[in-house]
Amino acid sequence: MRQQQRLDQILATISTQDRISVEEIAELFGTSLATARRDLSVLTDQGLVTRTHGGAIAIASAYELPMAYRIARNAHAKRAIAATAAALVSPGDVVGLTGGTTTSELGRALAARGDLVPKVGSGVTVMTNALNIAYELAIRPHVKLVLTGGVARSQTFELVGPIAAATLSEVVIDVAFIGVDGLDAERGATTADDAEAHVNHRMLSSARRVVVVADSTKFDHAAFARTCSLEEMHTLVTDAEPGAALAQALARADVEVIVSPQRDRG
Repeated sequence: MRQQQRLDQILATISTQDRISVEEIAELFGTSLATARRDLSVLTDQGLVTRTHGGAIAIASAYELPMAYRIARNAHAKRAIAATAAALVSPGDVVGLTGGTTTSELGRALAARGDLVPKVGSGVTVMTNALNIAYELAIRPHVKLVLTGGVARSQTFELVGPIAAATLSEVVIDVAFIGVDGLDAERGATTADDAEAHVNHRMLSSARRVVVVADSTKFDHAAFARTCSLEEMHTLVTDAEPGAALAQALARADVEVIVSPQRDRG
């Protein structure tokens, strides 16, 4: 296992139990104690954990992992979701993309759509508030790229604030793809940051079709700030069928659920 994957899992463990020991890390990954200590040193240097005698604790009892540490989590499912979601886009569409690991994969999937290349189709317009997505799409000749402006969040590379929100209020989007941190029957779609949730809601409010892209680890979980109610969604693209309570709530809200086919991991 690569170090990046180990770091991601160490952070995920600490986020749920608040602490981890060097011995737990070594046992979890089958590494030496020295390797476990080095992994904790990397996370300490990044300001993500606090070292203790024999291990590390979370800087806060709950925190949002930076995207660089979240991107490997459930990567196969996110790529499958992205491929399915990208198929919902037609040549000439204006596409909205919020930030997030799944929407980042979706940006890559759109870039790979051969039928969107100008020689074949008519390209697409992508409007995003995510700097990392914009970086990857800026060189694509079939993508007209529009950035919102705003204040950058280091955790997610997203632009937030009044400038971003005002820009999104002045456009019409054919289909907006919204990344979330939680999807709950009662609370709807949620995210960890209130400023991010506000901008994401402005984007979906400007869209003719709202598509939430979320892997099944987000089900039955509510993060801090609500992005939208289930009734404001048109489609959910995911990797597994929701549980009974969420499925019933989605059906009542008339949300189409599309489960992406799982491709061979090999």
